[in-house]
Amino acid sequence: MVELELLLLAYDEDPVASRLKEHWGTPAATGLRLDDSPIRALAPGVGYVRRPGRHIFDEGVDRRLPEVLRTTTPTLVFPSIHRSEQQIECLSAHPLGNPGPDAEVGGRARTLVPTDPRRMADALRRLDEGGRSLGLRATYEATHHGPEVALPAFFVEIGYGTAPAPSPESVALLARVLPEIRPDPEDRVALGVGGGHYAPHFTDLALRRRWAFGHLLSRHAFGALERATVEAAFALSPGAEGIVFARAEDARNPIFDGIAPRRRDQDAPRRGAPPTTSASPPASGT
Repeated sequence: MVELELLLLAYDEDPVASRLKEHWGTPAATGLRLDDSPIRALAPGVGYVRRPGRHIFDEGVDRRLPEVLRTTTPTLVFPSIHRSEQQIECLSAHPLGNPGPDAEVGGRARTLVPTDPRRMADALRRLDEGGRSLGLRATYEATHHGPEVALPAFFVEIGYGTAPAPSPESVALLARVLPEIRPDPEDRVALGVGGGHYAPHFTDLALRRRWAFGHLLSRHAFGALERATVEAAFALSPGAEGIVFARAEDARNPIFDGIAPRRRDQDAPRRGAPPTTSASPPASGT
């Protein structure tokens, strides 16, 4: 029986994902297939499959996985280009779903996808470590866009601004990092609430402390939030012991009352000396 902890889905129409095949080649097939594509064994417990089309609109792709694989609940990871109006250059990781009524970029309105907080935090840290030498800042992004799936999932992205293509070095970093992602059992898990789209406060906490965040609800989403969506954000952040707020004023919003205990930044121990980088942190984007 094939057991995968992680399944990497690389889409041919994505300019980042499509370049990963140059690094990963054609690993051994597992004998399982997703539609017409073989699922290959990239590393122990890590599978890789190529997909046509665009990831954000591949709704319910997990339902087309072989049942023998689906029942082991692997985490789905979508490598992707990062786009923003400000042409931000960065490396990012984020959960899937639409906290509000807008679902123009995949998924369903007011519908969130299960997360994998500890693996997503590990991806962020590995991107930060590798990205510093490339002048790229690693950052969380708030929960946004599809596809809608039932398995735990997150995106890992390269934003390369106005350049015509991602740099070979950044693609090589992603190709190395993705098969190495592992959960750290020492991490404490929380729902992150407040801050901007790029969630600088929660990024800093994950890099400097043993916090791993599931869903991240940015402040600009507050006006359209419904109570049921907030409850889902906590429930779909497995292992979450409470909510960490970016600012004290965020905690005063009544929609969060009684959802979960409030946790403080300092409730998780430090991971060691803080990282240093010459890259400027992102400010805003999509």
